[in-house]
Amino acid sequence: MTAPAGPSRPLVRVFTQRFSATRRGARLARQLVLVELHDWGIPERTRVCDDAGLIVAELAANAVVHGWVPGRDFELRMTLLEGTLRIEVSDACQERRPEVAPRAYQAESGYGLRLVDAVAACWGVRDRVVGKTVWAELTLG
Repeated sequence: MTAPAGPSRPLVRVFTQRFSATRRGARLARQLVLVELHDWGIPERTRVCDDAGLIVAELAANAVVHGWVPGRDFELRMTLLEGTLRIEVSDACQERRPEVAPRAYQAESGYGLRLVDAVAACWGVRDRVVGKTVWAELTLG
């Protein structure tokens, strides 16, 4: 069999899963992302895998702590396309917008988005009909 003529189309991979808005759900989201990246050919202990795990851990934790609405889950979506890995975490709380907290001497929390900002090529937030989606992108290679 021969390959079809014409320009080659980029390989697109998508992973989407809903998780309970609990610490256990956030931990499971991070673990499943690492498994999925391995299945996509991105091995553990690489920069992309480590950074993706960090981003998912922070965004999922924020969804559980700051975006929690009783009876509502959070959703994780990861898309791989043309040298970019996009990670999106959606929750049901539209009122609380994520922002990088100012530095506070010896603070025990508030570093999550600083970490995301440090490792992601870009990140942001967009509204949904119900809630919001916080996204971050990593460049591959």
